Amino acid sequence: MKIERIEAIPYSIPYAHPLRFASGEVHAADHVLVRIHTDDGLVGIADTPPRPYTYGETQASIVSVLSEIFAPQLIGLDPLDREKAQRVMSRTVNNPTAKGAVDIALWDLVGKSLGVPVHKLLGGYSEQMRVSHMLGFRPASELLEEALRFREEYGVTTFKLKTGRRPLSLDVEAVRVLREGLGEEAEIYLDANRGWSANEALEVLRRTEEMGLSMLEEPCDAGEALSRRRLVRLSPIPIVGDESVPTPGDVARELISGGCTAVCIKTARSGFTQAQDILALCTGLGVDVTMGNQIDTQIGSLATVTFGASHEASQRRAGELSNFLDMADDLIAEPIEIRDGAIRVREAPGVGAEIDEGKLAHYRQDT
Repeated sequence: MKIERIEAIPYSIPYAHPLRFASGEVHAADHVLVRIHTDDGLVGIADTPPRPYTYGETQASIVSVLSEIFAPQLIGLDPLDREKAQRVMSRTVNNPTAKGAVDIALWDLVGKSLGVPVHKLLGGYSEQMRVSHMLGFRPASELLEEALRFREEYGVTTFKLKTGRRPLSLDVEAVRVLREGLGEEAEIYLDANRGWSANEALEVLRRTEEMGLSMLEEPCDAGEALSRRRLVRLSPIPIVGDESVPTPGDVARELISGGCTAVCIKTARSGFTQAQDILALCTGLGVDVTMGNQIDTQIGSLATVTFGASHEASQRRAGELSNFLDMADDLIAEPIEIRDGAIRVREAPGVGAEIDEGKLAHYRQDT
């Protein structure tokens, strides 16, 4: 089995409800579908979410690096030789989501060639993963209404509140309203997307100390090294690294330097191979991990479920898996369902995300 062809297909699907947070806002999923074809007719599939303000990647740059740089070097390679593929891609700096998509598509091919679900190849710890729902910038009353609806309709009891606004009272009030409305049993944690300074984050933690928050993700830019270490040292809850820890080396640097005390893993930027490296590092050091979301489609969310459910350490916490519900449509042929607050892995060979060709033809942008 050899790689014969790699497709990088740009497409755009609007969001029914635009998502707003400290590092920007998203009105459409302007993503890239990656398909790796082999000489024996198998196709590995992955989805790539450009995040120009986080990773510097655009839809056009992803298509370009996949088509012009990675594909010529990967064609002819056996998909089982994933470490060789990692070496090829590592020659090119940055481009994390383009690299992550290639890796996930290769794992998909391996699973299909062996007739085995990828979640079994990765570890097979669980058949499902609990869902955490992300709440964007909206008035506090609307946030509570959305959270209550997700609890009623889908059984979700964990909520990630996007924060990083000024004045700080906006986010403090949102936490208060959610806690009072959802009760003590709901898990609530914050993600500031580098929107505050370290001192502002400390002030928010002081004001919300009695509100039962479980974590604070990326409160400030990791470049605020001294202030961030002070924040981590004084925080009563874990400080989670996200944008600051995209690679195993970044994870090691931030944990050793005291820049965070927990790590967010996102398969869209690490693939499954580097995600395993990050998880092993965190497990060995006794550091909690969360499974994050790149505002993923159902294809990307299924990849997160596949990895997260496969390992005990990544399955402990609810994963951020529900924001595909904000999209007007999706390319996946068999839609994901959230039942009793969880999403199940697929038992089909590979990752299990097959494409609706009619929808791809409708939403693709290069024809």
